[in-house]
Amino acid sequence: MKTTAMRMRAILVLLIAASAAASSASRCHSGDKAALLAIKAALGNPYHFASWTAASPCCDWYDVDCDASTGRVVGLSVFQDANLTGAIPDAVAGLTHLRTLRLHHLPGISGPIPPAIARLSNLSFLTISWTAVSGPVPTFLGALTRLSQLDLSFNALAGTVPASLAALPSLYSVDLSRNRLTGSLPPLLFSKATQVAYLRLSHNNLTGGVPAEFSAVAFAQIDLSRNGFTGDASGLFGRAKPVQQMDLSRNALSFNLSGVELPEQLIFLDVSHNTIYGGVPAQVANLSSLQFFNVSYNRLCGAVPAGGNTARFDAYSFQHNRCLCGAPLANPCT
Repeated sequence: MKTTAMRMRAILVLLIAASAAASSASRCHSGDKAALLAIKAALGNPYHFASWTAASPCCDWYDVDCDASTGRVVGLSVFQDANLTGAIPDAVAGLTHLRTLRLHHLPGISGPIPPAIARLSNLSFLTISWTAVSGPVPTFLGALTRLSQLDLSFNALAGTVPASLAALPSLYSVDLSRNRLTGSLPPLLFSKATQVAYLRLSHNNLTGGVPAEFSAVAFAQIDLSRNGFTGDASGLFGRAKPVQQMDLSRNALSFNLSGVELPEQLIFLDVSHNTIYGGVPAQVANLSSLQFFNVSYNRLCGAVPAGGNTARFDAYSFQHNRCLCGAPLANPCT
């Protein structure tokens, strides 16, 4: 009987705790509710936020995530609505416990990224993508010391990649692709990263060299394609590097490909449309995970490695080089 009573008491405690957590989550902090209603008003009270009413708890609202134990709003994710128009409201700064802010595929959202976002000191994930947001990538993002992932892709941002991003101790993923960025890269970007890094900068107007400091970064993915980068990018390579995807295509990079060791985990490599010289590393034939390989439109010479993994790739992977020869190319080596 005593054991049964103890079990019942334990179950009761768990039920009370669960009920308290649910109650806390449904209660919704008054400051958070006020901030969300201010965001709704600033955007013209659109239908997208029809569930955001003063009579209902904000943790039940569409696009809103709350912490189950505290009831504070920790996530705001607004996706795919062409009818939302206006600038990102300053009222977002009232969501002081926000960890995730995602504004994605909202083509009517325009104007600069507001300084109010710098006040979201708990923010870990920031996505503002596929919008009409313009202006610079703000230097004040360097104040978000807990930021780990930054996605500002597919916008109309101009100017440079701010050096302030290099100071962020938790940042490991940056996507600034499909903007209008210019200038060179901050050499210390990801210098504080303690895990594999992801960098996507394709379709901009960035120039200069690939920072030598990047050779010390454990990139899992790096995409610098369709920019104006010049010089030596060989420091990104290395047999022990964790790189799985590397796209350096359509730049003006120039280095000896014969002198590099390809990462053992490589899945995708595109260095086409540069001025890279030397030969194709024989190691290509032995990389079992390699699914895509393109060195076309460079200044490579010598025989294409034969056998092994090389059979996966057709002439398209090797065409338009100075003097490459051998299968799958039509010109035999003599």
